[in-house]
Amino acid sequence: MTSTRAPVPDVLARLTATGRGGAELRSGNDTAPEWSPRPYLHPVTTPAGVVVTDTHPEDHRWHLGASVTLQDVGGVNFWGGRTYLRDRGYTWRDDHGHVAVDALTADERRLEAEFRWVGPDGRGRLREQRHLEVRESHEGAWRLGVTFALHNTTDADLPLGSPATNGRVGAGYGGFFWRLPTGPEPVRVRTPAAEGEQAVHGSVADWVAAHGSDTAGRRWTVAVVAMDEVTRADPWFVRVAGYPGVCSALAFVDPVVLTPGAVVQREFEVLVADGWRLPDGTDEGR
Repeated sequence: MTSTRAPVPDVLARLTATGRGGAELRSGNDTAPEWSPRPYLHPVTTPAGVVVTDTHPEDHRWHLGASVTLQDVGGVNFWGGRTYLRDRGYTWRDDHGHVAVDALTADERRLEAEFRWVGPDGRGRLREQRHLEVRESHEGAWRLGVTFALHNTTDADLPLGSPATNGRVGAGYGGFFWRLPTGPEPVRVRTPAAEGEQAVHGSVADWVAAHGSDTAGRRWTVAVVAMDEVTRADPWFVRVAGYPGVCSALAFVDPVVLTPGAVVQREFEVLVADGWRLPDGTDEGR
C-alpha cells in the first residue's frame, strides 16, 4: 500500500481488475474553478479496453467521469457550471466549491480516501470518506465497489440539494453521477421494471443499467447497483437524449438536511462489462 498527501498528483490511483480493465481516480487538478474541481474516475475501462466514462464533454464541461457531486451544499455549488436559482433559473455565480484530498491510501485493488468539500470562502462544508474496491465478476466484466460518507463539519444545519429542490421539477441530479460516453447509437437505459429515459428517470429500483457501443462497434455495459436499503430508496436520474448519464440522486425532490456532525452514506456496486449484460452478469438478451 502507498500513502499520498500534498502535493496532489493528477492521477491519485489506478485500480486494475484481474481480467484487466480498471479505473483511474483523478484529482481534478485539470478542472477549472467554475467546473467545481473534485476527484473523479476516468477513464473507466472494460476488460477489452472500452472506455465507459466521459469527462469535460463540450455539452457540459463540468461533467467529470464518475464522481460524487452536488449542486447545492448549503448554497455552494460542487457540481459546476451555472447554479439553478428559484424564480431566476440557471445563473452564473461565483459560488463554486472544490473537493480537496486530505489523505489517500491505495493499491491496485482498493482505495481509502478522505476528502474535504471546501466553499469559495475557504471554509470546509463536508468531510467525505470514500472507499473503492475492485471485485471479481464473470469473464469479460469486473465490479467496482463504491462507498461514500459525507459528514457535516459546520456548526449549523447543512442542506444538501439539487436544482429540483430549488424549483426545477425533475432536475434532481447530484449524488453518485456517472457521465457515460456517446457512441454511434443512443445509449439504452433500463431497470428491472422499466426501460427508456422517460420510464427510468425518477424511478426507484435496485439497479439501473446502461448499454452502449463505441465507434468500433464494441458493446459495453455499466450497471449501477444500490447495495443497501437507504441507497435503494434514492430515485435514479437518467439522461439519454441530451447527453448520456446516470445518477443515484441524493436529493431528487427534497433536500437532505445534515445537522452538525451528522453523516449521510451510500453504497454501490458497479458492473463494468463488455457486451450488453444484466447486473448478475447474464446476457441482456439483445
